Parts: sequence; structure tokens; C-alpha cells
Amino acid sequence: MSEQPFAQADAEWLTLTQAASDWLASPLGELLLAEERVALDAELARYFGGYLVHYGPGQAQPPAAPQIRCNVRLGAPLAGVDIACEEQAWPLGEHAADVVVLQHGLDFSLSPHGLLREAAHSVRPGGYLLIVGVNPWSTWGLRHLFARDGFRQARCIAPTRLADWLSLLGFALEKRRFGCYRPPLASAAWQSRLARLETWGSAWQAPGAGFYLLVARKLVVGLRPLRPVQRASMGKLLPMPVAKVSRRDSEQ
Repeated sequence: MSEQPFAQADAEWLTLTQAASDWLASPLGELLLAEERVALDAELARYFGGYLVHYGPGQAQPPAAPQIRCNVRLGAPLAGVDIACEEQAWPLGEHAADVVVLQHGLDFSLSPHGLLREAAHSVRPGGYLLIVGVNPWSTWGLRHLFARDGFRQARCIAPTRLADWLSLLGFALEKRRFGCYRPPLASAAWQSRLARLETWGSAWQAPGAGFYLLVARKLVVGLRPLRPVQRASMGKLLPMPVAKVSRRDSEQ
């Protein structure tokens, strides 16, 4: 895929996506993506179907679902993207995908509501939408307030807020997981010393992790049940009088 911007693309969106892509390629971004891959690989292994769609600004090859026939990556015209498109103009029909993964797509978006609606529109009834985002209630969320790189532009939307949005779009939240418990320290030595925090945090699923993974399923709209037709009452059956016939009368 060519890295030249395609015609009529939003310049502000391209700049934001490029800044996010550069930060995710940094040592701290690679640390976050590595921990996310562990969680996504475990989650995606249980899905099957025809199409998985991945949207996000990362340059690294995204996790794939081994039991899904076709894995497609959408996004800005950067390295590794299969189909270039803007965040609110996906070249997909309604209900086209079995699974859609938004990996930091909402964090680095001009219109998170619009992107989420576009992703929700593409999921088939009964399909799944997976959202990975930076947890604002963590040391990573705190760092983005003081960052001087592309991470400063991250929105860091709270998972509870996203759960409300998903409910309005007809999704049921099935799972909420957290990961990357090491603080965003640039020192590789300190990262190695604090690696045990990942084992502890994953076991307890403490909410102070660097990222969250939300798994939501699109509700299937069933047929409206028909009300039973009420029949008019025919009244009660009353016993009719029966004439008694004596033996004497029957012998005559």
C-alpha cells in the first residue's frame, strides 16, 4: 500500500494518524502493543467466520483470528493497510464482518462517535466488536497529559463511557479485560525489573492497567411475537333435562 495520501483525504486526520503511528512504533508504544497482542490473540482464537476487520493507526501487523477465513485491515494509507479509507467512510456493506477490532482507533480519532457508528454498522447481528483503548485511570493515562509526542493527542476514553455508547448502538458488553501493568518508563532496565507486575495484574485483573479490551456482541433483533387471538366467550354448557322412562312403559 502506498504511503502517499489519497485524494480528498482529511489532512487533519492524516496528521493525527501519522503521529499516532509514530508513537506506537516507539519503545513505549511497542511495549503497549506487545501486551495487547497477548490479550487479543487469546480472545480472537475463539472466533470463526468469514471476515475480520481491523482498524487502528499501528504500523505493526495486527493480531489475526486463525479460524476466520479473511482478515482485512482498514485505515489511512500507511504501511500494512490493505484498504485505505477514512474513519467514517468504510468500503463495507451493512453486516459485512463477523468481527471488527478497533485498536486505538477511537483514541486517535477526529470523531469517536462517528467511527464507532461506522464500525457498529459493519458488524453482523450476533457478531462481535472488540475495542482496545488507553485506560485514562492509569499511569499511562496520566502520562499522556504531559507527553510531548503523538501520545499527547490520545483521547483516552473511559471504558464505562464506551459501554454506554455500545448499549445505545445495540451491543451487549460481554467482557472487559485489562493489561499492561508496568508504568510507562523509558528505561528498559526498569521495564525488565517490573515485568512481574504483568503476572500479578493479569491474575487479579486490577483496573489500573495501561489498556482495556472491551468485547461486545451485536444483539439479534428477533421477530415480534404475535398476540393470541381472544375468542368470544360462548357461555357455559348447561345440562339439559332428560325424561326418565320406567320399565313398565318400555314393556308396553
